[in-house]
Amino acid sequence: MPEIAIRPARKYDLPLIKKCVDDAFGKYIERIGKPPAPMLLDYSTQISLGRVWVAEYQGGVRGTLVIFPTEKGFYVDTIAVSPSFQGVGLGNALLQFAEQEAGRHGFTSIYLCTNIMMTENQTLYPKIGYVEYERSMEDGYDRIFYRKQLA
Repeated sequence: MPEIAIRPARKYDLPLIKKCVDDAFGKYIERIGKPPAPMLLDYSTQISLGRVWVAEYQGGVRGTLVIFPTEKGFYVDTIAVSPSFQGVGLGNALLQFAEQEAGRHGFTSIYLCTNIMMTENQTLYPKIGYVEYERSMEDGYDRIFYRKQLA
């Protein structure tokens, strides 16, 4: 299997990041009734803040991750994998990287959220150790929050 390389995003990655996110989340527009929050994120600013990472696989950027500390803990804001590369382990590699970064920054847990209409994620996250702890409306999106304790 080809190697997955995760590295900090650079400004020149912006079009590839945006395409990856749009391709990964576009299918949810009809279900939610508007673009999911990751499609509206200002990736240029997030890159400048050092919050964006990309996964390179088979010669290109195939996934992206936005992570940073908040007052609630270490947050996975966005994780996206290009649909044609889903199922090869990129999402798992990005989440493992996020967990390592959280630990490196001294956190004992990591958290993320998903839109209540993204039912696939509600099945996935508990399978990989995330526990639901809150549901709330934020920025016009009905969200479910999950947290995972780190080893």
